[in-house]
Amino acid sequence: MKPPEFSDSQLDAADAQPTRGRREKRSLFGEILDWMLAPLLLLWPMSVALTWLVAQNIAGQPFDQSLTEHTKLLAQQIRPDSEAERFTMPDVLADLLHGNDEEASVFAIYLHSATGKVCVAGDCLAPWPGEGLESARPPQRSQARQSLVQLADWEYRDTKMRLARMEMHPATGHRWFEVWLAESLEKRARLATEIIKGVILPQFVILPVAVLLVWRALARGIAPLSELQARIRRREPDDLSPIDEQAAPEEVAPLVRSINELLARLGDSLAAQKHFLADAAHQLKTPLAGLRMQAELAERHIDAGHLEPMELKRSLQQIALSSQRATHTVNQLLSMARAENLGRIAEQHVPICLPRLAIDVVQDFVPKAFEHRIDLGYEGPDPSPPDDEVRGHPLLLRELIRNLVDNALAYTPAQGSVTVRIVRSPASIQLIVEDNGPGIPAEERDKVFQPFYRSLGTHVDGSGLGLAIVKEIADQHQCILTLEETHPGLDRPGARFILDMPLAAR
Repeated sequence: MKPPEFSDSQLDAADAQPTRGRREKRSLFGEILDWMLAPLLLLWPMSVALTWLVAQNIAGQPFDQSLTEHTKLLAQQIRPDSEAERFTMPDVLADLLHGNDEEASVFAIYLHSATGKVCVAGDCLAPWPGEGLESARPPQRSQARQSLVQLADWEYRDTKMRLARMEMHPATGHRWFEVWLAESLEKRARLATEIIKGVILPQFVILPVAVLLVWRALARGIAPLSELQARIRRREPDDLSPIDEQAAPEEVAPLVRSINELLARLGDSLAAQKHFLADAAHQLKTPLAGLRMQAELAERHIDAGHLEPMELKRSLQQIALSSQRATHTVNQLLSMARAENLGRIAEQHVPICLPRLAIDVVQDFVPKAFEHRIDLGYEGPDPSPPDDEVRGHPLLLRELIRNLVDNALAYTPAQGSVTVRIVRSPASIQLIVEDNGPGIPAEERDKVFQPFYRSLGTHVDGSGLGLAIVKEIADQHQCILTLEETHPGLDRPGARFILDMPLAAR
């Protein structure tokens, strides 16, 4: 069965190129299959080895029991008396012990007395192991000792055998008998082999079947992921509706939920961009329409042959004014886009001396303030980095201060004042731009930061983007921006913008 595919060849073409320090991408199916089959294939040889050991033990137990019984039967055939010892082996026992050549047994019976040790029956020339199978000398006349049969492995004539030893102590006298009996291990080996075959051979059938079942079960378990992938691929580019979490496995539900949250944020962002573009088009339409109207008016006057120099000058002034408005709007739009893009790149944030930046901006606006007869000044500490350093993008922070100062100058009447102030605290630094203009009503203070919003009743030229740019840059730098009145209760309360920024870590 073919495993489910989770990657598009076109999408993976770039990923196929070798990349230094990058981990090779693997499929989820292959990863899980490896972790499931690897232990199975590693444990299977261990299972075979353990089965072999268990089979040998199982095969040896009945044969050890049989060897013990035969040794006791052999000992029971001894008939000791006061003069001589006789040993008579029944035919049945002889046939049982000798068997065929491969399974032949050997035995020996020794008589121990005060005069020494003598073989009275059996294979007396066999190299039987000394005085017993234990290091201690045996003979203790007790029923427990007499009934004990000792077992050990032995090799005789290049044949591995199982050896049994038993002592027989007559009730009278100081003589006792030692009985030895050994049999080949061939029967045990054959039985162990049969057990191994009975256990191992079915595993050669079960193992491939188990692998196939694991494969199919894993493919079936991952099938919902393939279905989820297919549903996502079938979506239209503009379809940002949430994915059905109920159709996804429980383990993938958090991922689907996160994707839905991302889709929701993306939808909001696209909606805001569409609204922004619509407003931008509307804002550009007015100055461009003015340009066209003034140009057509001048053209009609020229065609009519009665264009006065003053009318031509007035038309050119209107064209210049409309061009200036369009240029200002375009520049503000570019500043807005730059703030949205550059502000997200934290790597471009560097330590900046905020007092130095504020002083530079104030100096740039001195000619404009002088032209409008406005008192523009700076209050705060002298530039002394790194005491007044903040982390940020230098171009964006300069743009923020410029927009605040430009906005204050635009709404402050002649003979008014605009002050740029820097206030330092142990953990942060505040940039304050205040004026004594008409101020901003409380109900509009949140709206003025929206793109293209203009307060009613104002006759100041502008695009309505300046404060929106300020808010965007402040958010990108994680600063707190507040708006309040400079002189509450007066006819001209003014406006005070406060930007609270954390000091750069030292």
